[in-house]
Amino acid sequence: QVQLVESGGGLVQAGGSLRLSCAASGRIFSILAMGWYRQAPGKQRELVALTTSGGSTNTADSVKGRFTISRDNAKNRVYLQMDSLKPEDTAVYYCNLRQLFVTGGYQDYWGQGTQVTVSS
Repeated sequence: QVQLVESGGGLVQAGGSLRLSCAASGRIFSILAMGWYRQAPGKQRELVALTTSGGSTNTADSVKGRFTISRDNAKNRVYLQMDSLKPEDTAVYYCNLRQLFVTGGYQDYWGQGTQVTVSS
């Protein structure tokens, strides 16, 4: 099993910054990707940003130029630096880890989420 624990969420004014952190532990063998998703009330969960084991990153258009994902491979941690926050960024942010199985295939693991609230 893999456990993911997010931290760093909170209440911030528009234009402010937050840094989310996700720590992964457990039976980690080969990480394909780690990333962040978010879900606002009444909306579908959406990808915010992810980073692959090969070092590439994908960032949602809505946060490009404002959010930056980074990863500490040695510590199995992934971070999301969020700058110039907007009220529409308000959501529960979830950490995701995709692990490759030795036998083939992969499995996704999710954290419990951390609330980010941006006031206007």
